[in-house]
Amino acid sequence: MTYLTLFDNTRLFYKDWGPKDAQPIVFHHGWPLSADDWDNQMLFFLDKGFRVIAHDRRGHGRSDQTDTGNDMDTYAADVAELAEALDLKNAIHIGHSTGGGEVIRYVARSRPGRVAKAVLIGAVPPIMLATAAYPGGLPMAVFDGFRDALKQNRAQFFLDVPSGPFYGFNREGAEVSEGLIRNWWRQGMAGGAKAQYDCITAFSETDFTEDLKAVSLPVLLLHGEDDQVVPIEASAHQAIKLLSNGTLKTYPGLSHGLFATHPEAVNADLLAFIQA
Repeated sequence: MTYLTLFDNTRLFYKDWGPKDAQPIVFHHGWPLSADDWDNQMLFFLDKGFRVIAHDRRGHGRSDQTDTGNDMDTYAADVAELAEALDLKNAIHIGHSTGGGEVIRYVARSRPGRVAKAVLIGAVPPIMLATAAYPGGLPMAVFDGFRDALKQNRAQFFLDVPSGPFYGFNREGAEVSEGLIRNWWRQGMAGGAKAQYDCITAFSETDFTEDLKAVSLPVLLLHGEDDQVVPIEASAHQAIKLLSNGTLKTYPGLSHGLFATHPEAVNADLLAFIQA
């Protein structure tokens, strides 16, 4: 396995497939998962000739189970270190959910020439928590519930989320994939409970307003209209107003985990955006 040792001696696991001189696509996973969540997309874009990269966020997956640094500024700094170490130029950064927040914070602070475009899928920006500026967000009680469930029985919580709202498997007539549920649980349980607990604050309370305003590169927002985890009205519909060069595409009836349940549709839209 391949690791990068970061500034604080945290070991960050990453995958790096394909020609090193090809345009890189960097994938950023959601909470509480790992780089493995992107297997379909990585294989798809590898077959198209791209260099594909995905890392396990600190505290998640195979990276070190850190008890500090589990915040959005550190996550973005970790990505910057990875981009420097691999000398990534003209890269496409694609982030899902929490990973979308990580992407927009990194891109807003990235060195010139490092990034070409960005994609946020079912992403948390501008902020998940209800605030005076964004009253349509979710109440703190929702995130306190996440914390309580993680503390009381993380293993059961990590079954309940993918079995229900994450993939929309709680909807009438849904085609349930036991494989997706088990893979979600596997990824989640590989990470550290302390890091995942801290990350709830990072993904729910970080305000990305200024990051969205600062990014002038092309940004594509993809969001399921039936996203029960990151409701579209409080996220993508607000984020698109803050981007100077943004495009929003929504998917009727699709869930938070739309790129896993409907990879053919999402991959085609990603490729079209990248090649445009």
